Amino acid sequence: MAAPDELFCWEGDWGLPSVSTDCLVVLAYAQFAGAPLKLRKMSNPWRSPSGLLPTLRTNQKESLTRPSDIIIHLRKQKYNADYDLSAKEGADSLAFTSLLEEKLKPALIYTFWVEPKNYVDVTRRWYADHMPFPLNFFLPGRMQRGQLEKLRLLRGDEGLEAGEELEKELYRDAVECLNLLSQRLGSQKFFFGDSPCSLDAYVFGHLAPVLKSKLPNSKLQQHLKSLDNLSSFCSNILLLYFPQDGRETFGPKTSCSPAAAPEGGDFDHVPNKRRKQVLSALVALGAMLSYALLTGMVSIQQEALQPQPQPMTIGSHEDEDEDN
Repeated sequence: MAAPDELFCWEGDWGLPSVSTDCLVVLAYAQFAGAPLKLRKMSNPWRSPSGLLPTLRTNQKESLTRPSDIIIHLRKQKYNADYDLSAKEGADSLAFTSLLEEKLKPALIYTFWVEPKNYVDVTRRWYADHMPFPLNFFLPGRMQRGQLEKLRLLRGDEGLEAGEELEKELYRDAVECLNLLSQRLGSQKFFFGDSPCSLDAYVFGHLAPVLKSKLPNSKLQQHLKSLDNLSSFCSNILLLYFPQDGRETFGPKTSCSPAAAPEGGDFDHVPNKRRKQVLSALVALGAMLSYALLTGMVSIQQEALQPQPQPMTIGSHEDEDEDN
């Protein structure tokens, strides 16, 4: 029997199996379809085969990073959560998924990555606290710039400027989307009856972080919580499909005790691993030296060098699952 595909994703918090929307979409769909994936939760994207999270590494050593591509691959492997949908339901599912991308996703990017207090107090702090040193010094800022570029592409506006006017516009579109989703769900357990499909995975992945995180600026969160059926929808999926976090594998009727991944053995076959490690160390050293010079922590003086009695020791980050 062939080994299962491996899914590399951001680790969880706030009662969620992952803090990342894209990771949550893939995790939920895989659970709904019963796909037996080997799960690798981490807080260092550079340890995934692609350097991005989520990443699905297939048996053919292909790396897929977009949730839509991962879902298509799982469908080709006969793990299809949309199998029982009628043609009309399938069309409705695609329409609502597009609505999420167009109306809700820009507001989520703004909420977590642009709104100043949310970004500083929640988003940046979480990634800085969970990433290993020295990535936590510069990688959250790089991720923010990537999200801003994604927001510009979604809005089709290269000159996009953050501010009260943009926030109101994004919030208005998001509220409209949430209201339509709430009306479509109604009193049903899932969007098309008693069994979840890809639309349920996309909705869960987008709504769960808003519902569960502690945001200082919580306008969107407050509106979501006022829609009882959507709030219950997210809570029910967590209860039914993610009763425990930290499982190494998951799939249909899989029982597996939590276990930490081996420190190095499972990643020895990652392409160009040694080169990535060397480049990562050089980039990190340059970033730290530049930061120290710019902030005045280190100065260059025309004096004779004096011996330093005790050099500083840099320790490793203790919180990341993959490094324990």
